[in-house]
Amino acid sequence: MLAEILKELYERDLNKLKTEIESYGGEADLWKTSGEITNSGGNLCLHLIGNLRHFLGSVLGGTSYVRDRDSEFSTGGVPKVDLLAGVDAALTEVLATLAGLSEEDFAKTYPIEVFDRPLTTGAFLTHLATHLNYHLGQINYHRRLM
Repeated sequence: MLAEILKELYERDLNKLKTEIESYGGEADLWKTSGEITNSGGNLCLHLIGNLRHFLGSVLGGTSYVRDRDSEFSTGGVPKVDLLAGVDAALTEVLATLAGLSEEDFAKTYPIEVFDRPLTTGAFLTHLATHLNYHLGQINYHRRLM
C-alpha cells in the first residue's frame, strides 16, 4: 500500500520536475540567481537528482551511484538535456527500488541514520517525497521569476 502511494507521488513529481526544467525559456535562465535567491533552478534539480539517486537508488536499490552533494550546488551550466536525463535516471531508480520493497521493508529501520536518529524506511521515504515537492515548488517559483 505505501509503496503504491510513494510510487504515485514520486512519479508525479519527477514528471513535474521534467516539465519545469523544459519550461525554462533559455539554458542560462536555469542557472541565474539574484539577491537572496542563492540556489538556481538547475542546482535544485541537480540536488533532487543526487538526493534520490543516493538515498533510494544507491542505499536501498543497490545501484553504483555515488553522490557528490557539494557539486549539486556548485556546478553550473549543465545543459537541459543532461538535467532531464538525470531526472529520468532518478525516476527509473526510484520506481525500481520501490517495486523491490515489501510492506515489511517500510517498517524496518532505514539502513543509514540521517537525522541523528533512526527512522523507519517508510518514514524516511515519505520525508524524501515531501523534500522533492518542496524543492519542486522552489523551482517553479524560480522559473516564473526568470
